[in-house]
Amino acid sequence: MNFIDIQNLWVRYGTFDAVKDLSLQVPKGSVFGFIGPNGAGKTSTIKVLATLKKPYQGTACVGGINVSKDPQAVRKMIGYMPDVFGVYEDLTAREYLHFFAAAYRIDRNKREGLVKDVLALTNLEEKIDSPVEALSRGMKQRLGLARVLLHDPELLLLDEPASGLDPRARIEIRELLKELMNMGKTILISSHILHELSEYCTRIGIIEQGKLIASGSLDDMYQALSLKRLVHVQLVEQADGILDQIRAIPGVSKAEQEADRVAVYIKEDILAPCELLDKIHGMNARVHMFQPEAMDMETVFMKLTEGKTQ
Repeated sequence: MNFIDIQNLWVRYGTFDAVKDLSLQVPKGSVFGFIGPNGAGKTSTIKVLATLKKPYQGTACVGGINVSKDPQAVRKMIGYMPDVFGVYEDLTAREYLHFFAAAYRIDRNKREGLVKDVLALTNLEEKIDSPVEALSRGMKQRLGLARVLLHDPELLLLDEPASGLDPRARIEIRELLKELMNMGKTILISSHILHELSEYCTRIGIIEQGKLIASGSLDDMYQALSLKRLVHVQLVEQADGILDQIRAIPGVSKAEQEADRVAVYIKEDILAPCELLDKIHGMNARVHMFQPEAMDMETVFMKLTEGKTQ
């Protein structure tokens, strides 16, 4: 089931088209990384899903509900975190979350326990009575996540949640997102920090100049582009001629001898890593180590995009 379904979306600001004929589906329970340079149309698309952008052309549905026809029903299902965190100078973290719990119409008797729960999830328990303005940017981002979790939404719309954070804060946000993923939340997260998204996104979409130019799993992207993947193979005993036999396998573009292993480059649209392993076993070779390198999202991004902004 697709929890997000966008068809032929156009978003205009005057005569400027920020989003152009975009169609996108995000399955329920998946983590979708929305990738593109600043000005590509990511925020405009997210604002449509968050019921914050009208008018627009095309259709956008969340959980089977048309965003423009029943925005109130959609708002109950989503938690939206913008890329800029508003500062509430006179509120503590506790007061800030109680304020939004009241806005979500959560029963007064349940609010205190709920506030403590979301602060524990976001590792902010010790900051419960700290002024919001005194929190670091990373803590504010985590407080923003705590806010959108108050009403237990099914879908999280996170616009550049790691933007401007130091390395430690980015790691904390990343681990929190992994925990939310394990809880079964559907997450759409926009970013231009590509390598971090590759660690937990189940699908990605690449947008440039308002157009979605690619969408799918990272493996799908590699196969569609015929990009080569490096596989490290360590044999128990390397027989004479084995390197030439590996090079002769259809789909192997290159095989090089290294100090203690063989580096094999494969075209995944022709040969999958598991098939390579079967072929090597078929040569009566004993494999001590077989390690395909992780997919490199930067390579996919640079291959697909032209580096243009609108």
